[in-house]
Amino acid sequence: MKSKFTWGHGMVLALAGFIAFILGMIFFYTRGYQTSEMVSENYYEDELIYQDVIDAKTAAASLAEKPVYTQNADGIRITFPKQFTNANSKFKFFLFRTEDSNLDIKKETELDSNNSIFIPAKAGILKDGSYTLKLNWKENSGKAYQIDYNLIWTSH
Repeated sequence: MKSKFTWGHGMVLALAGFIAFILGMIFFYTRGYQTSEMVSENYYEDELIYQDVIDAKTAAASLAEKPVYTQNADGIRITFPKQFTNANSKFKFFLFRTEDSNLDIKKETELDSNNSIFIPAKAGILKDGSYTLKLNWKENSGKAYQIDYNLIWTSH
């Protein structure tokens, strides 16, 4: 006896195909994209001094004029208010790459003649993607400041 392909068979095949597709999306597709990393290797030690970070962010938020960043094909420029200079402050910046800590950039630096810091795009230092820019600076009096910016770098 020969059986015919009916609409009931088609419904079962369609439902089985849909279930297979959803399971494939859940189990296979997501495996390759779980690349989140911890932001810090010394997570617990950093957590103990987090009150200092909160105080630095509060101090920066209370400034009348805050540092700003701009991006172009040459790189990223961070311009500080005139009240902060190399003579009265020390400056650091951190560029944390969201999904790959090997692309992080951490540097203690000085301001140039334009009262700014320049992060060049040359030699592939900056790779396309999402970064968190953390600006830290401390006045000689001991008062600390921190501002965080989320930015997306694309080579123009």
